[in-house]
Amino acid sequence: MGDSGARLLVVDDNKVNRLLLARSLELHGYRATLAENGRVALDLLRQQTFDLLLLDIEMPEMNGFEVLEELKADLSLRELPVVVTSSVEGVANVVRCIELGAEDYLSKPVNPILLKARISASLEKKFLRDQQREMVRRFATPEVAQDVQESGFALGGRHVWASVMFSDIRSFTSLVEQQPPEETIEFLNTYYTLMFEAISSNGGVVNQMVGDGLMAVFGAPLALPDHSASAVRAARDMVEMIELLNAERAMVGKSGLRIGIGIATGRMVAGYTGTQKRATYTCIGESVNLAARLEAHTKVARRPILTDAATRLQLEDQFEFEEIGLVPIRGLSKPVEVFSVTVPGAPWPDE
Repeated sequence: MGDSGARLLVVDDNKVNRLLLARSLELHGYRATLAENGRVALDLLRQQTFDLLLLDIEMPEMNGFEVLEELKADLSLRELPVVVTSSVEGVANVVRCIELGAEDYLSKPVNPILLKARISASLEKKFLRDQQREMVRRFATPEVAQDVQESGFALGGRHVWASVMFSDIRSFTSLVEQQPPEETIEFLNTYYTLMFEAISSNGGVVNQMVGDGLMAVFGAPLALPDHSASAVRAARDMVEMIELLNAERAMVGKSGLRIGIGIATGRMVAGYTGTQKRATYTCIGESVNLAARLEAHTKVARRPILTDAATRLQLEDQFEFEEIGLVPIRGLSKPVEVFSVTVPGAPWPDE
């Protein structure tokens, strides 16, 4: 990775130091912006994007220590690499800067060759951290990525009150048998694009995908007001999107699809399971198992969306429901009261 062209913010209350340092940096191919004190620097950092901060310690209005404290407390700025350049001597000051998050500490007058090496090393570390965060964002949902960034990663879970959804495509096996593998992959990509949009736009988090099936959580890892209503809205949007997709498939002579969705609400344990090397964010509990059973029961009830009573009770008159009645659920000692969510214009055709 070349660091030429990187944007650096130089903070020093001495105008001559600022100008000479900026000139030296620009000769090395960097782009330098100047600030005369910590307060101005923080304003610039919150308005623009920089790759590295060169920070003096002794400054009026807001000194370097105070700037480091502000950066450490700001989630959007705490990963910014900082190289301290200061005439303040003493190991205690160096230690304090490092403890507050500074990458390095150079005493004035700064050796230009050493400064170039330290800047290059800091930018390389930033590049690797940015890549790591991008990988997390790519292979995890934004909510999980935010949870990792804010709370850090640790195996284990916490109790939450949330709604869980399971969904899959009816008769998916026979559909796969009718088309080449490449077409199946393309179809699944289209299907998941639509389902993710319906779920994420209603505040849900897709945390598992297995073949044509998916699991989504509403209310974890980030709290979500009215998570039951959000889950039902997402389910209705999913069914409606499938109907629109079916209209397009019919135009090219392809068969229509149906999906089954089960939703349950309750107390569950949410967190990261697996090992330190490989883990996933998931939820575990009776409500999770119930949502999966309700999704399977859509085949029997011949309804696209089924919910439990806890979900129904949270919604008052926001949606139209049909009472299915008490249903024996495998794994549960007592029958469960089940409701169907009405989706206008989305009938459940005969097998």
